Amino acid sequence: MDFVVSDEMRVRLAMIGEFMEKEVIPLEGEMLHGSPQTLAERVSAAQAKVKQMGLWAPNHPAEFGGLGLSMVDHGLFAEAVGRSPLGMTVFGTQAPDAGNIEILHKYGTPEQRDRWLQPLVAGEIRSCFSMTEPETAGSNPVLLETTATSDGDSYVLNGQKWFTSSADGAAFAIVMAVTDPHAPPHQRASMIIVPTDTPGFNLVRNVSVMGEAGSGHASHGEVAYQSCRVPKSNLLGSEGGGFVIAQDRLGPGRIHHCMRWLGIAARSFEMMCQRANDRVVDANGDTLADRQTIQHWAAELEAEIRGARLQTLHAAWMIDQHGAKVARDEISAIKFVVANTMLKAVDTAIQVHGALGVTDDTVLAYWYRHERAARIYDGADEVHKTSLGRRILRRYSAS
Repeated sequence: MDFVVSDEMRVRLAMIGEFMEKEVIPLEGEMLHGSPQTLAERVSAAQAKVKQMGLWAPNHPAEFGGLGLSMVDHGLFAEAVGRSPLGMTVFGTQAPDAGNIEILHKYGTPEQRDRWLQPLVAGEIRSCFSMTEPETAGSNPVLLETTATSDGDSYVLNGQKWFTSSADGAAFAIVMAVTDPHAPPHQRASMIIVPTDTPGFNLVRNVSVMGEAGSGHASHGEVAYQSCRVPKSNLLGSEGGGFVIAQDRLGPGRIHHCMRWLGIAARSFEMMCQRANDRVVDANGDTLADRQTIQHWAAELEAEIRGARLQTLHAAWMIDQHGAKVARDEISAIKFVVANTMLKAVDTAIQVHGALGVTDDTVLAYWYRHERAARIYDGADEVHKTSLGRRILRRYSAS
């Protein structure tokens, strides 16, 4: 395993780190307390600076304006920008656009790439990914009920989706829908591009999550597809290939998520340590950092973050060397390990901050609300543990 970072990438990471501290993290006050419109304007101004620096959308294909980073380098980038909830957006690598770009690049036709991929990479439009349904188990996508019925040269979509993240203001959705209910379970569904201005695409609401409905990119939409007709030329990849495409999208996507979570964990840990050193707790001038309990928390958490980081970099390296299919055990493991490590870091930082930690005077409470879903989306912890455990035990089977 070679995790050596090139000199070029070291320079980029240094530039990104400085930009995050000076330009992005200061925007969090507007995010937590200001107006969405003002925040959007300030984020747009920061994005323009990123483009001038030549660091826009670094994980995207080079032929479309990205830097074509390896999975390891992209992981290091995601960690650096994950230190703020606004980092991914400012650098043009936010979900779900990043995953949609990957599959459009791999499976899109030339016409689909011209119409959707290029402006998406450029940050001129946004997209959403419409897979999860309110009435079917997200852990078992063969149960999908949304249909795309063939009608001449068109597909007609009917069904209900929710947690279609960032549907509010998106130009198009990539929808996973059943195109052949009689096919084998993993060949029933397909991916179809649906422009959001298509009649029958109805954004019902932005789902309230932990008390916040959100807006724009920072939202999770419930979408009703009601006789929503699109041309068959909007099929992404082959008919019945939806599950293969979903796995191609979710495997590398979990690396992106995990490294972003490690950025959250690292900043939460730093905030915890700073608070522990600053907070005087008795008349002798002792601080929280003088308490053995806090010292144990710092030692354990630093070790856990370091271990989770190395595990994630190893998974990224495996993808670079052998592909996501070979690295599936590593990907499953980091999904639940890193999510739990990140949430522990946020929770511990809140505990050390005391009452301040549960207010919106710091970013910690925002993360506590919005990142709890890390243990659910892209496969719940229990699903990954079951799949990984089954594969591990089979290796020791006498048969």
